[in-house]
Amino acid sequence: MASHAPQRMTLAAFLEWDDGTERRYQLRDGVPVMMAPRAEAHGELAAALMVEIGGRLKRSCRVVADARITVEGRGDTCYVADLAVTCAPREQNRRTVAEPVLVVEVISPSAGQMDRWRKLADYRTLSSVQEIVIAFHDERRIILQRREPEGWRIEDLIGQASITLRACDGPIPLEALYRDVLPGPAELEMPLGA
Repeated sequence: MASHAPQRMTLAAFLEWDDGTERRYQLRDGVPVMMAPRAEAHGELAAALMVEIGGRLKRSCRVVADARITVEGRGDTCYVADLAVTCAPREQNRRTVAEPVLVVEVISPSAGQMDRWRKLADYRTLSSVQEIVIAFHDERRIILQRREPEGWRIEDLIGQASITLRACDGPIPLEALYRDVLPGPAELEMPLGA
C-alpha cells in the first residue's frame, strides 16, 4: 500500500514502507531521502561493473544491485549502494544485504559528496566490508579502498589500469568497464570526418 514519506522512520518501518512509485529512497538519520534519478552513463557503468564483477566472483559469493546496506548499531540508517557483494548464505525475504564484503558506488555529480564521504565512512565501520569501489561515470577512474591489517589503503586507478578485487578471480580492466560509457584514447584522437 502506497503512503507518503513520514518525517522520521525506524529502520524496520523504512524496510516495509512503499510510496507507491518507482522512486528509490535511502534512510539517513531516520529520515527517508529520495535518491536522484540516475544519468544514463551512471546506469551503464553500474551494469558493466555488475557483469564484470559477477563473471569473476569466487564460489559462494554473489553480487546484488541496488543493495540496501544497514549500518551496524544504527537503527536509523539504510543506504542503497549501486552494487554489493556478499558471501553470506541466502535467506528468503531478506530486505538488506547481509555481511557485504565489497560495496560499489558509482558517483554522480548530484550525490557525489554524500556518497563519497558520509556513506564511505559508514561503510568502513562495517566489519564485513573488505573493499569499497568508488567509480566515476564521467572519467575513466576508480578509487579502491581496501581494508588491511594496518588500516585502509587507497588505490586511485585511471586510464588503462585494472582493478583487482578480493572477491573476484582475476583483474578487471578499466577498459572493460568504460568501453560503452566513455570513449577510449584512440577514439578521442580520431580526426574529424574519419
